[in-house]
Amino acid sequence: MTGVPASAAGGPSGARRAKGPASGGLTPASGRALAREARDTAPGESGGGRARRDASSPEDVRATSPSSPPASSSPEGTGNAGTAEAQGSTRAPRGGKIAAAAVDQASVWNIANLLTMLRLLLVPAFVMLMLADGGYDPAWRSLAWAAFAIAMITDLFDGHLARTYNLVTDFGKIADPIADKAIMGAALICLSALGDLPWWVTGVILGRELGITLLRFLVIRYGVIPASRGGKLKTLTQGVAVGMYVLALTGWLATLRWWVMAAAVVLTVVTGLDYVKQAIVLRRQGIAEREAALEETEE
Repeated sequence: MTGVPASAAGGPSGARRAKGPASGGLTPASGRALAREARDTAPGESGGGRARRDASSPEDVRATSPSSPPASSSPEGTGNAGTAEAQGSTRAPRGGKIAAAAVDQASVWNIANLLTMLRLLLVPAFVMLMLADGGYDPAWRSLAWAAFAIAMITDLFDGHLARTYNLVTDFGKIADPIADKAIMGAALICLSALGDLPWWVTGVILGRELGITLLRFLVIRYGVIPASRGGKLKTLTQGVAVGMYVLALTGWLATLRWWVMAAAVVLTVVTGLDYVKQAIVLRRQGIAEREAALEETEE
């Protein structure tokens, strides 16, 4: 009997008693505590450890991602959010178009266009002043000259302002030449109607102005005829001559205005012929360039 081991003699209970001291004296309570601690400190997905509970804590989720909005668990919330984003994306371009249209509309009311509008309004005012009291009262003629002078001076400034400050608009391109021809034509017709200026002078000047304007529109598809120095000198001479005729001048000033008007007529004819020459050259160049482009495309 002395050769039988103690564990065999004691049976299962003896084996348990022998195993207990070999494992370091652990009791069932301490074993369960160690198991809980192991589950709490385990980083894996199983066991519901502390790492998983900490990661799934709502406070920690909000702290770690403050910029992310809470996700809705219902499909309706997701649909509403998508609809709101779609509406926002469609409204932005519409608002941009409205803003752009407002800017374009506001750009029409710039200082250059306002001066052009003033010139247009001065045309009927000039005619009424010119023909007031029979058209021969020096006082009314002086007021008519003031209106004509303001119109001619604004003609010098509106184009310069539009080009310098980038205020060029489609309205200005159309209204500016109309205002120029309107004030000059009104003055020439009134002077001829009153007998102060021969009708042939009025016909030559107005015929040239209207003809060159029409010619510019006809060749605009080939290019733009630039304003020459002769054309600018012609405009200045015409303005001075017509202004002197509007005033009730006598003596040597009346003789001087005749010569100034003669110079204006000569410049009107010469510059008109120069514009016709430029238009012909410009048209030929445009046709040649188009034919060359067609040959290149065919090759």
